[in-house]
Order: sequence, then C-alpha cells, then structure tokens
Amino acid sequence: MGSDMDDGQDAGDERAESAATPGREPLPRTAALPILPLAPWQRAEQAAEDQEPASPEPATEPAHPDTANLDLADQGSSSLGTSTGGLPQLSPDAGPETRALPLAQALEREKVKESAQDLEKLLLGAKRTMRRREAAAAAGISLLSARKLWRALGFPNLGDDDVAFTEVDLEALRTIVGNVRSSVLTEEAAVSITRSIGQMTDRMVVWQIEALVEDMVQNQGVSDPEARRRLVDRLPDLVDPLEKLLVYSWRRQLNAAVHRLGVRAETGLASSEEGRDGSEDDAPLPLARAVGFADLVSYTSLSRRMNERTLAQTVQRFENKCAEIISIGGGRLVKTIGDEVLFIAETPQAGAQISLTLATEFANDDFLPKARVSIVWGRILSRLGDVYGPTVNLASRLTALADPGTVWTDSVTAGTLEGDDRFVLDPQPTTQVRGFGDINPVVLSMGEGAGLVLD
Repeated sequence: MGSDMDDGQDAGDERAESAATPGREPLPRTAALPILPLAPWQRAEQAAEDQEPASPEPATEPAHPDTANLDLADQGSSSLGTSTGGLPQLSPDAGPETRALPLAQALEREKVKESAQDLEKLLLGAKRTMRRREAAAAAGISLLSARKLWRALGFPNLGDDDVAFTEVDLEALRTIVGNVRSSVLTEEAAVSITRSIGQMTDRMVVWQIEALVEDMVQNQGVSDPEARRRLVDRLPDLVDPLEKLLVYSWRRQLNAAVHRLGVRAETGLASSEEGRDGSEDDAPLPLARAVGFADLVSYTSLSRRMNERTLAQTVQRFENKCAEIISIGGGRLVKTIGDEVLFIAETPQAGAQISLTLATEFANDDFLPKARVSIVWGRILSRLGDVYGPTVNLASRLTALADPGTVWTDSVTAGTLEGDDRFVLDPQPTTQVRGFGDINPVVLSMGEGAGLVLD
C-alpha cells in the first residue's frame, strides 16, 4: 500500500524530524500513500507549522517492520490532533477574570471540575498514558497515518508532549489498521468510513446534549448555564443506555440498507446508456431514486420576528414532522438545510405519496407555514451520506417554482405515475428552468385512496 514516493517524502519528513531531536532513536522507515496536494488556504498553515521546532521527546519503540506496507496517507497538518481530545484541565481561576472568587462559588467550580473528570474516566474507559508518537508506534504505523485517522474522527491537533491517549484509543487504532492489513478495507475506504463515524457521532452528541439541556430548561425552570452544569452529573446514568441504543440503531439501519441494495426500480428510466428523456445527462449515475424537497414558505421573514424559544419550536416541529412522514412513507431523510429538507424514496410512487403528505400536513398545521414541495424520479450518485446529480438539482429548482401548498414534478416523473388512481396530474405551461432549459412541469395532487396513514 506504499509507493516509491513515500520514502522520499512522508518517511523522509519523519526521519528529518527525528534527526533534529537530540537523543531520540530514529523512527523506522514507513511508507504511505502520496500526500494529496494542499488546498491554498492550507499551504500557509502548513508552512507556518513546518517552521515550528519539534519538541524533545523520549525515544519510542520502533514500529513493526511490516508497517512499510500498511501506512495510510497524510493530508495537511503535522500532528495527531492542540487539545487533549477531552475535557480541558482548567484551574478554578482560569479565564479573563483574575479577581478572587467567593468561597461558595470556588467550591462549586471545583465540584463541577471533579464531576467532569469522573465523567471523563467513564467515557474514555482508561487512563491517558500515551503521547501521539507512542500510540502510533504501539499500533505499528507511522505518525503520519495515525494522525490522519485522528483527524478523520474530527478531533483537533495535539502537541508532542500531550499525554492524551488511552489503551482504548490504541485498540481502536489497531482495529482500523488490522482491517487494512488484512485487506478487508483499502486505506482510502478505512479513512472514509472513519470520517463518516466521526461526523455522524459528533452531530449526534451535540443533538443529544442540546435536547437534554432544553428539556431541563423547560421542565425544571433552570437557566441554560445551570442546565449544562447539571447535565455533567446526569450523564453518567445515561451513557450505557445511549450506547446500547446507538449500537441497536446502527445494526437496524445497516440491515435496512442491505435490503435497499436489492431494490433496483427502473420504471420510467432506460436501464441502458440513456437517461432522462433519452439524454445522457444522468445515465452514468448508478441509483434510480425519487428525490424530493420540502421548503417552508416565508421562513426567513418569519424567523426574524421570532424569539429564541419560538424559533427553536418551529425548527423542531418542522424537522420532526418531516422525519415522521418520510419514515412512514418508506423514504430516507438525507439532510435538513435550515427551512428545507431533502429526502429520497425507492420508487416514484413512494416519493409521490411522501411529497403529497408533506404538503397536506403543513397546509393543515396551525403553527407552521405552508410548504413548497417537489418530487423528481431519476438517477443519482450517493456519496458521503448525501446525494448528487442532475435529478437532485432539478428537484431543487422545481421547489422554488412551486406555489405554496403544492407539489411540482416534471413530465418524466409524471409519466411513471400515469394510470395510478392515487395521483392526479395537472400539466403546466412550459417553463424555463435554469440549467435545464425548457421543462414541462406538472402539479401533483391526491387522487383516490387515503394516502399515507399517520399515527
């Protein structure tokens, strides 16, 4: 998995750094994939970082000789991660205020600090005993590879002298490296999967903390800062239940994804080289899916007149309603962007039912404004948890054109729904759509049948 370039660049950097540090045993030769070119905004940061002198550090055990074939490429900065990756070690008088604290306040701060330290022990599962170089050497890989995986998880840079890593961290690193060594994963796939876990769990943790804080503010009548302090004491009782629920949900979601792998609906789309309307715009894309958007009307102007609590209630009600309807309809909520949601479905019929239900539910909601909704059937590319392609762009354009409370689609999608009594199709005049030219939009409305049944 290495290359001839690695010894001259990545490993060379490591040996140079080792030689510049007196009394330290040179690091073993390790190979990595070629370093990807830095973005312009990263070059200045890299140059400044390269000028910093390396911190002296005790010699570490050399990596396993097989690591020459097991390294992972590095992109960018020169350390594993400037924080400890956990809770900062703050003194009671840290911060801009240097005046003496009242005894009660100082004791309260010390209590919070001790609670946070106890919680860290529970969460990390072991004591911090290793620096970044020591962890990398123990895992049998170069620092370049180890720090790339650390960054892929979403954690910031660490210094040479930071004792930040535990035996649990080392075991996780060995797990990833083991999958690469055994050829279960390529290096690129291992980094991508690690990044997916880091990004998803980061968003999940922030969501959970804010939900718990908001619950205490509303139901216990405490301030936001006080709720966050109390949460530190409350979290130990929630760690195990939340962890079990996370693993359960992941397994369930993976099982659902496996079932989706067998769905290859091609209705209305030629499975040959042709795409929509006989063109080749989306023909190379692998997945045939219904792509939909739902956008709240006048959300920007309304949000300016809302206080913090009302705005939070509006956003949560919108997201919860969308998530519920999309799930009931068998679709997948891809992402929420402010006042807009993007979702996909396996068939045009499922996408149409979800779209109509969204428009109807928002029109009948006394708290939320109406929504503009679109649905387009076509091919997409699914990467990094998102979806891409002309089908997605067309659905977005049609949402902007739709009247409040209506669902718009295009003629190709309408053709897949013809003859289905559950849907009524109302063709509209030809419309010029940016990036697509002339489009024949169709207003979609409910026909016979009850549609989606909401609990």
